[in-house]
Amino acid sequence: MRTKITELFGIEHPIMQGGMHYVGLAELAAAVSNAGGIGTITGLTQKTAGDLANEIARCKDMTDKPFAVNLTFLPSLNPPDYPAYVKAIIEGGVKVVETAGRNPQSVMPHLKDAGIKVIHKCTSVRHALKAQAIGCDAVSVDGFECGGHPGEDDIPNMILLPRAAAELEIPFLASGGMADARSLVASIAMGAEGMNMGTRFMATQEAPIHQNVKQAILDATELDTRLVMRPLRNTERVLNNPAVERLLEKEKNLGKDIKFEDIIEEVAGVYPKVMQDGATDAGAWSCGMVVGLIDDIPTCQELIDRIMKEANQLIQHRLAGLLNG
Repeated sequence: MRTKITELFGIEHPIMQGGMHYVGLAELAAAVSNAGGIGTITGLTQKTAGDLANEIARCKDMTDKPFAVNLTFLPSLNPPDYPAYVKAIIEGGVKVVETAGRNPQSVMPHLKDAGIKVIHKCTSVRHALKAQAIGCDAVSVDGFECGGHPGEDDIPNMILLPRAAAELEIPFLASGGMADARSLVASIAMGAEGMNMGTRFMATQEAPIHQNVKQAILDATELDTRLVMRPLRNTERVLNNPAVERLLEKEKNLGKDIKFEDIIEEVAGVYPKVMQDGATDAGAWSCGMVVGLIDDIPTCQELIDRIMKEANQLIQHRLAGLLNG
């Protein structure tokens, strides 16, 4: 399947693995890329730019296909050394960068001068238009269903994707609620040039996370995610667990007076405990509503091959059959 995204990134299939904290390591990124999609190393999971350089080198040892690095720009009193991370990306020969969080305009000249394609994650059409205006090559449009940060507008993809298609000139990927061939074909029908999957790739053989996390995803349904940190306007969709219930109770009791310090126990330093140690109840961790569509743990190759085979069948038989029937 050829789309503007496959041509832009030089890949076989229009499927991207999004950046995920303590999930997007070289093993997963390489597996997705080797299967014909484009995998992504999560830059800030690496504690220093030197660590990121080493992770990029590890990925290049495992694949000769294009892969991306995610760089998320966070509000912080002690921000990461972003110029050093950008330097590591450029010197590592990375061809695609997925930016997220705050406006990446400050690093755009460096990335573009190096010939790197930039795709920015957006949760609204207005943010997507801003990304287009500053020179991003593509955007990933994240609907309300997505795991992690869905923004504050609460617009699901059945509305958000057609709105993006009506406004944007650059290509975009659909993100949030993406799991299978139906997701891909529906996204393309609504104007996207492919899809970006996060939670679905967590439940793969190559995902370098604890088996307890993969099992929690298999056991969950579409009813098992919660939105936390809404009063702080830093909304995050997470899988429900006792720590999340405690967090929500604090939000209810403290109301508009809540501060980040009040919930630090449930959200700070959680990811290593969950993803590496398997302590799935240690705190709040990002997970999409798409868990309701996940019931196996295939290899990345099996997953992507299945998606593309079934997408072709959907297009050629079910949809074409409606016209010919």
